[in-house]
Amino acid sequence: MKLCFAPALLLLALPPAPLLSQETVVVRPQEIDDVLVNPGIGFTTFQRFNGDDLNPGTKWTEGYPIEYQPFDGDLTNKDYPMTSIAYFRVYWRFIEPEEGKYRWDLIDKALDTAHERGQTLMLRIAPHGTELDKNDVPDWYRAMVGPRPADLPERKWLVDPEDPRYVKYFGRMVRALGARYDGHPDLELVDISTLAAWGEGAGSERLSEATRRALLDAYLESFHKTPLVHQLQDPRSTRYALSKRPVGWRADCLGDMGGFSPTWSHMLDYYPRALIETGMQDAWKKAPVTMEVCWVMKVWKEKGWDVDYIIDQSLKWHISSFNAKSSPVPAEWWPNVNRWLKRMGYRFVLRKFTYPKSVRAHGKLSFTSWWENKGVAPCYRRFPLALRLRGSQRTEVLLSDADITSWLPGDIIYDGAVYVPAGMPPGEYELDLALVDPQTREPKVRLAIAGRRDDGWYPMGGIRIE
Repeated sequence: MKLCFAPALLLLALPPAPLLSQETVVVRPQEIDDVLVNPGIGFTTFQRFNGDDLNPGTKWTEGYPIEYQPFDGDLTNKDYPMTSIAYFRVYWRFIEPEEGKYRWDLIDKALDTAHERGQTLMLRIAPHGTELDKNDVPDWYRAMVGPRPADLPERKWLVDPEDPRYVKYFGRMVRALGARYDGHPDLELVDISTLAAWGEGAGSERLSEATRRALLDAYLESFHKTPLVHQLQDPRSTRYALSKRPVGWRADCLGDMGGFSPTWSHMLDYYPRALIETGMQDAWKKAPVTMEVCWVMKVWKEKGWDVDYIIDQSLKWHISSFNAKSSPVPAEWWPNVNRWLKRMGYRFVLRKFTYPKSVRAHGKLSFTSWWENKGVAPCYRRFPLALRLRGSQRTEVLLSDADITSWLPGDIIYDGAVYVPAGMPPGEYELDLALVDPQTREPKVRLAIAGRRDDGWYPMGGIRIE
């Protein structure tokens, strides 16, 4: 029996077949501890872009068209991290000032400016603010439905969302938005906004099931490519949204440790329970979690709140991005913020990479790789893992079929292969690696390893094509 089983045991111990007959190169990159600015993660600018001046003091603006600042070519953000996301929040009245006529130019300009500043755009179109004379619903809609009813059950409602005209016209705008922008390469995500002041959904638990579903369906049926996030508010709304497609979540008051009441806070009382009750505790595996500062970070400092507790709770909830409202980071908190940025979202470390020392033109280049995601979330966009063969006569970029959206925190093993094109001239080549833009095939994601070239690729070593 021992003799019969010995050959089988021996076969199990052998390396993969493509590597048996040739020398294998083993690469173990060196990890780095830098803060990395990568797509879809980190701080966001708010009604501003990289290189703009910040909001002074503890003030901020929202809901109104962006007031664009002169740009001098310097993308540096003073007292604020460099970001890959710009957040634009605007009221419905500015997007549809006349019935059926949309100011898409407001969004187009924001998308174009974000692209120029190395950012993508996060977007919310809120139905209204809190003041009838300043940030009400569109004038034409107010004229249609009349004055604010005195018996509305929620103080943050300026109109009755149960009025069938609200679903009809606000929902029509959302569907038009989806028809124009779903899948836009510079649109990071759309923040689901169905009702109430600032689009935060206050009182959504009071909606009839038909109205709730109709408002949500306007988003769920219009955005199939661009990620959606939903306010951590009403369990029936979130569970319905999740039944239709993966949806992430957002929180608008991260950091509140008792600013509204000495006996209640978002951080200690609301978020931990709401996350479970809304069924969103595992949503991060498929769609992003984004959070917004309660007031601004300077207020946290003035109130003496524990910034490390706030940071650690957000990481526990798998945060990918944070809107600090383009207000300065307190100087003393930069070490804390940098620690936060090193774990927010994804952070890919390539631990080991192996490949054959030589390969034939029109042959298969097999490789193995061991990665670690040291962040708290996956990457929600598909940036292909690519190998580049760089020679004196020819350079080729070869895409693997790795799906990094499935790379959850922890270890990842991805063993794959790419085919060397026919006609590649024989000779010595350099083999480089990167996570690339699927359209341009240019490096898109910085890895937490040393050796990055000026062009964004990471050298793995030499390879010969025979």
